[in-house]
Amino acid sequence: MDDKLIEFANLMRDNGVRVSTAETLDAVAAAALIGFRDRDSFRAALRSTMVKRSRDLPAFEQLFEIYFSGLGEIIKQAGEAVRNEMAMTEREFQEFIEQVEKFLKEQGNELSDLARRLLENNSGELQRMIAAAAREIQLNRMERSLEQNHFAQALARALGLDRLQGEMRSLHDRLPPQEDDLASARMKEYFERRMKALDDIIRRYVRMQGEQREVRARASSQLDQVGDKSFFFLSQEELDRMNQAVTQLAQRLKSIVAVRRRHARRGRFDIKRTLRHNLQNGGVPFDLHFDRRRKDKPQVVMLCDVSDSVRNASRFMLQFVYSLQELYSRVRSFVFVAEIGEVTPLFRDRDLKEALDAALSGDIINVYSHSNFGSAFRAFAHEHLGAINRRTTVIILGDARNNYNLPHDWCLREIRQRAQRLIWLNPESRGTWGFGDSEMERYAVHCDTVEECRNLNQLYRVIDRLVPR
Repeated sequence: MDDKLIEFANLMRDNGVRVSTAETLDAVAAAALIGFRDRDSFRAALRSTMVKRSRDLPAFEQLFEIYFSGLGEIIKQAGEAVRNEMAMTEREFQEFIEQVEKFLKEQGNELSDLARRLLENNSGELQRMIAAAAREIQLNRMERSLEQNHFAQALARALGLDRLQGEMRSLHDRLPPQEDDLASARMKEYFERRMKALDDIIRRYVRMQGEQREVRARASSQLDQVGDKSFFFLSQEELDRMNQAVTQLAQRLKSIVAVRRRHARRGRFDIKRTLRHNLQNGGVPFDLHFDRRRKDKPQVVMLCDVSDSVRNASRFMLQFVYSLQELYSRVRSFVFVAEIGEVTPLFRDRDLKEALDAALSGDIINVYSHSNFGSAFRAFAHEHLGAINRRTTVIILGDARNNYNLPHDWCLREIRQRAQRLIWLNPESRGTWGFGDSEMERYAVHCDTVEECRNLNQLYRVIDRLVPR
């Protein structure tokens, strides 16, 4: 169940609901404590641990119904519906099932497993058989809602519903006439209702699979659409979705880097040493040797322009790098408009959202002044140049619009002489660089890499090249 809860948390993130790793662990612990038998208590446990904002409640309720109304729940509800339609209490229904089992035993071994499991109300075995048939017809390949009827019919054929209908008619004929036996009448009614219930189970299960796929496809489509949209034109809803997308992409990159580092710890296969050390074995490589050179974690220094035109881009860049900071030995971040200020302590002492809000709201520097890259660079060179060494990657994010002030590009030259790499990310279209008050061409000559970074997809491609190999 833990895997299902993690998958459900991912599904909610895909649909714009903020669920942290800690909250997912709380949900796992709550589910273990509450259990899964009482659906309402289980739902309440997940809602209380995973949902923080009232506006996310409708999304949670919808996704919970789609995800946790699984095959087992559908079969259980179908059985309860049959009992209610026959106006029986749980005890009466259980006694009636025992009568059915006795009758089936008297009929010998002619019945199929499906018929027996269905009539004996064996939910577990019925679930296993339907799931196996779904795998056989590759139900997970259903792509459109229009295909639901086709897959429902295919699932019915795979289960053997044609044979089941014949078996039910045969059982019906073996019972005494209804007018002679009330118990016989109830059993005939039960057979009919069970057949209808199975048909309903199949159709609801196929529909549920389609709904889950549509939810994931819709979330993926929304992310693709917003991924190509300029940071500057994002709505508040899109900003919320982007915050979650940045976290997901950062997690994906951390997983990639973890694999790279496992390989790096083992080292590259050293064929010369392997052959040399296996001469005593006639050249057969029983003992393998690897080059075990290990790379140190790099350092990162970020300078983010937080003027109005690029503030969204800076927010996502800061969030991205701090989500990845465990990959680096040290991360220091600065924000600037006309003056520059360090925001590294904010991320050490506060959670990510509070730190970002404080960094971009004017608590550190005046964010409402006119941009002056030259002044900010000069202040950084005078006060923080000692933070840069040959292991440091310096990343500058800004549009280079300097309002015709002195550019002080010599500062970038000094930074580049000390750093391992100097990278500039510009949220403006490349075609506008160098026009008007843009100093991009003057600054670019001192950079190792200059990239356009106007949207999430571009930011992701840039960061993918920055993470340590």
